[in-house]
Amino acid sequence: MVPLRHPVICIGGPTASGKTALAVEISHRLNAEIVSADSMQVYRGMDIGTGKHDGGDCIVRYGIDLTSPDRPYSAALFQSYARDCFMEIERRGKRAILVGGTGLYVRAALDDLVFPSGEQTNNPIRQYYEDYAKAFGPEALWQLLFEKDPQSAQVIHPNNTRRVVRALEMAEEGISYADQKEGFSHVPQAVPAYFIGLEVSPEILKRKIESRIERMLEEGWLDEVCSLCDAGLKEAVIETGAIGYADLILVLEGKLSLDEACERIQTATRRYAKRQRTWLRRDKRTHWVCADEGITSSLIEEVLAFIALCDENPGNRGGESDGPSWKDPLSIV
Repeated sequence: MVPLRHPVICIGGPTASGKTALAVEISHRLNAEIVSADSMQVYRGMDIGTGKHDGGDCIVRYGIDLTSPDRPYSAALFQSYARDCFMEIERRGKRAILVGGTGLYVRAALDDLVFPSGEQTNNPIRQYYEDYAKAFGPEALWQLLFEKDPQSAQVIHPNNTRRVVRALEMAEEGISYADQKEGFSHVPQAVPAYFIGLEVSPEILKRKIESRIERMLEEGWLDEVCSLCDAGLKEAVIETGAIGYADLILVLEGKLSLDEACERIQTATRRYAKRQRTWLRRDKRTHWVCADEGITSSLIEEVLAFIALCDENPGNRGGESDGPSWKDPLSIV
């Protein structure tokens, strides 16, 4: 267990649920600082489309602008980074709030996930297989995996290039993706933390997502994408997989209208939020609060009361010994 005097406050929830706004309010009350666990907010220049400043700029935040879009980043790198942040924040007499975001990044930061040594930047093995996929196509890459590790190939769809590449990396180290998949049913917790989840009814969340995307476009998201393309980062931005950026590039190229792009982004975001909600529900450590009415004073007080109760009862910390149940670490959003 990572030695922290005060457990990390982990705030999760689907996109547009208000988790960053809640984190900001809690940080004011508890002298805390925010660490973002969002795999897209690590990229510089991708600000509006990733909701990087949804909570405002007045709070010290970590986990943003860590690298350029043309440089790879990973959950393994974030694991080390986040834990260093937790220790640094505590050394300065403050408390850490982790806001996610990306499920794998949250679990990497807080749970005892062990990543193979190949999970880093400047990885020639990964680059080789990614180049192979570009040259010969995803089916050929999957066939390569089938030849090296047929058991793992049978549990990965041929079109899921990212996961096929990961399985091939693991095969190079003598590790079976299929075997590891079976071993991820229960992962111990490594960092003391309280887990808070924001629950928003589907219809309300749908409206929040739609208005959020419209606001992002009004704030200049298309101009942001244009600037990234002008900087020579078009392909890199697309490869990050961040929702909406590829659609807006099509707008800039005259292949899609802005209204069509807006609709596509809203649909993709709703689907992503559904995956987030489904996955979060699997984690039995989470204390759920209803955010249908937004981040109200009563909601803030409810969350503060929960944190105070946990602080007073150290034995009730949301399952420090056992992590969540999941079957595939690479399927986590």
